[in-house]
This record gives sequence, C-alpha cells and structure tokens, in this order.
Amino acid sequence: MPESRTLFGPALETALVKVDRAIAEFRAGRPVLLRDGDTLALAVSAELADAELVQRLDQLAAGDGHLVLSAPRLRRLGAKARSEAGIFVLPAIDLERIETLALKLDSRMDAPVAPASALDEAALELARLSLVLPAAILVPVDAAEIAGEPLVEVGITAIGGYRAEQAASLHIVGRAPVPLEGAPETEFVVFRGGEGLRDQVAIIVGNPDLTGAVPVRLHSACLTGDLFGSLKCDCGDQLRETVQWMAENDGGVLLYLDQEGRGNGIANKMRAYKLQSQGWDTYDADEVLGFDLDQRHFDFAATMLKQLGVTRVVALTNNPQKIGAIEAAGLEVAASQRVLGRPTAHNVRYLASKRDRAGHFIDMDALMARAAPKD
Repeated sequence: MPESRTLFGPALETALVKVDRAIAEFRAGRPVLLRDGDTLALAVSAELADAELVQRLDQLAAGDGHLVLSAPRLRRLGAKARSEAGIFVLPAIDLERIETLALKLDSRMDAPVAPASALDEAALELARLSLVLPAAILVPVDAAEIAGEPLVEVGITAIGGYRAEQAASLHIVGRAPVPLEGAPETEFVVFRGGEGLRDQVAIIVGNPDLTGAVPVRLHSACLTGDLFGSLKCDCGDQLRETVQWMAENDGGVLLYLDQEGRGNGIANKMRAYKLQSQGWDTYDADEVLGFDLDQRHFDFAATMLKQLGVTRVVALTNNPQKIGAIEAAGLEVAASQRVLGRPTAHNVRYLASKRDRAGHFIDMDALMARAAPKD
C-alpha cells in the first residue's frame, strides 16, 4: 500500500505519532479514546482522575464503567494465583472506591474480578508507557456519544506495537568527545527513540575493538544513586567503576538508558522508596503499586549496539535478564562479568532481594569482604 503523504511528507497521523499523543494525554490525566475494531472505550489514569472528571465519566458510563488493575496489584488485594490483569465493575464511578482499590496499601478485594479484555490490557500498557501507576478507568462508548469531543484516538494494535516501533526508529542525533575523570578518551553518542519520548546515550570508553567481543554494560539511569550517591543502591558505584575498568582495560561501551526505577519512572520509584522506609522489601513495594519485578525492556539497547557496529559482547552485569535480552536481540554474549558495588547498612537487604527474588548473580560474601576495613 503506498504511503499516505501530506504537504510535509509522510502522513503525520502514523500509529507511532498517535501513541505519542495518547501518552501525553494519559499522563496529563485526560481521557484517551481506545479502539479495538468497532469497540470504543475512554481510558483515564486512575491516579490522575479528579472528582469533576469522575462525575462526567459516571454520567457517560450509565453503570457500564470498570476499573482495570494489573496482576501484581490484584495479588496484593487478595486475588488468588492471578497471572493476568482483571477488572472491577463500577456500577457507579466512585472516586473513593477507585482510590481504595488502586492506591491504598491496606485495601482488599470488595467484589469479584472479571478477566481483562484486549482494550483493558491496552489501557494498562498505555499507563506503563506514561510512567503512571498501572490502573485505569474504562468507560465503553459509541461514536455518537463522543462526537465533536477533542479526544486523541488510538488503536490497541498501535499501543501493543509501540515499543517495537520505537526500537526500530532509533537513530543517532549527536556525538562528541567528553573527557571524564579517569577516562579522558571517551565519546558520548546520543540516540533518539527507543523508550517513550526520551533520548538514550551510549558512552564509548577508550578504543574498543568492535570486531571482537566488546565489554558492554547496560546501565539504567538512577538519579539518586548515579548523581547523588544514594546509599540505598549500588548503581552509582557500578556506573563509575565500570567506566574506570573500561578505561584501564582496552575500552568498552556503556549504554546509559533512561529507565529509572526498573522502568517505573522517578515518581513511582519515590513511592516505592517511601514504602521501603516503612519496612517493605523493594519488590513487594513495587507489587503494592501494581508493578512486576522488573518493567524494563532491553531490545532497543541491542539496536543501539548494532548501530555502533557491536555484534559480540562481554556483558558486564549481575542481571541474567540483560544477558537474555542481548541474546534474544541477535547479539552474541561471548562471556559475562560481575559488577560489584559497595554494600552499606542501607542497601544490604536490597542487594539480597535482587539475588534471591530476581536471580541476580550477587555474591554477598564477596561484597562484604570488599567492604571490610583493610589492615
């Protein structure tokens, strides 16, 4: 089929553009019109809906609205062995009940849960892409009811394919030498695309031999650890020590990926930190908020490496998920190497949780020996 064109080139209303606009609307707390064939529904972020909007939705829903929640949140509410999202029917779209089911810590199920539809799943994915809590209010509508309303409409197929489209659209938009302390021969390469509307950065340290197995670290951005030296994690240590190691060992590539809080975003990370300060385990805190163990995706990281000419890697990581993602994207992992941070009184439980619950290759004895005072 020939490409639709406008005065400015390819049609502006591509699937990718529609999802971009839908993300902006959803993140702002405004309704988005989802389409699955001939079926339409308005979707609104449960955490961002205010009393006035809920009242309007209730009038429109006439008893047919529902709240869709992720499987982790349903488990926290008391659902048994659920591995998929589900819905609560909302005879009345009541803000207090929505907040109780979607947001409050001590909530329990107050009604049966029905299976989520494809529209519901798309609404949750839109919430994740928007970096808000994975909980959405849906109101089925027909075209006549919302005629003339300035709504962004997007198909569920476009939402489902958005991440892959973003990875395919990755391209380099700028690069320059940036000398670093301890690694003066370093180049920053900025890519556009890949994850939401955010840029990603590859840091090439030294002069790695791109024809061989290149030392590579996929490093997810951590504002608190990387920039401020938080004692709650080992991210800042891993970042700086990886760059130093590469500078001292023939170079490598560090991908600095904008995936704060295991892909949940900085706001949800702070919510999880608040729960951790009250005694919750890091993964339990995320589950309370409705998130799985890890929301990150690494397919676009592999695309970045391929565009830099890297085909074989030595993976500098403790995370088996990253190794699997690199291999699944068609790159060869010739070997892997652990990246140790410093254990502190504030992060030992966190490191043990990553080892025990997410399968990270973390030798706690080696870490503690590293932290022991030297004679």
